[in-house]
Amino acid sequence: MLDRAIQTAIKPLLTKAARALVAVGIGADALTVIGFMVGMAAAVAIAFESYMAGLVMLLISRLMDGLDGAVARETTPTDRGGFLDITLDFLFYASIPLAFAIANPAQNALPAAVLLAAFIGTASSFLAFAIVAEKNRMASTAFPDKSFYFLGGLTEATETIVALSAMCLWPEAFPLIAYGFAVLCAITIVMRIGWGWQRFR
Repeated sequence: MLDRAIQTAIKPLLTKAARALVAVGIGADALTVIGFMVGMAAAVAIAFESYMAGLVMLLISRLMDGLDGAVARETTPTDRGGFLDITLDFLFYASIPLAFAIANPAQNALPAAVLLAAFIGTASSFLAFAIVAEKNRMASTAFPDKSFYFLGGLTEATETIVALSAMCLWPEAFPLIAYGFAVLCAITIVMRIGWGWQRFR
C-alpha cells in the first residue's frame, strides 16, 4: 500500500547512491546477494535472541535491496537479476518469522506458522498474477521500473519491513504482531484474487 509513495520519496537518494556504486564497479547482482546474506545474518541473530543486532542487519539488508534495483536501472537491468532479486527477497522474508519461532518455540511457533502460511498466500498470488500478466502483455503503471508486473496490496514490502522491525523492537509481542499482520496478508490475498478474477476474464 505504501511502496509507491516511499519509492517515489527516496528515489533521488537511491539514484545518487547507485551512481556512486556504479562508478566504483559494484553491480546490482552483487548487492542482491550481499543484501540477502546480511538478511540471513539478521535471522541468525534473532534466532539467538539478539533482537537489536537483528533489527540493524534487517534494515541494512532492505536498504541494499532498494539499492540493487537502482544500480540495475543505472546500468542494464537483466531478467537474471530480476529473478534473483525476487527469489532471495521471499527467502529473506520467510526467514524472520522462522527465526522468532526458533528463539522462543513455546510462544512463537504457532503464530510464526500462521504468518508463514499467510506469506505463502501473498507470494503465490503475487507471482501467479505476474505470470498471467506477462502472458497477456500487461504493464504495471504503478511500478513501471520493475522487471515484471508488480501487483500491490495492503501488505507490500514497506508494511512488511515495519512489521518485522516491530517484532525486533518488541519481541515479547511477536504473537500479537504476527497474527495481526497475517490478517492483513489475508485481506491482500483476497484482494489479489479478486483483481485477477476481474482482469483475466
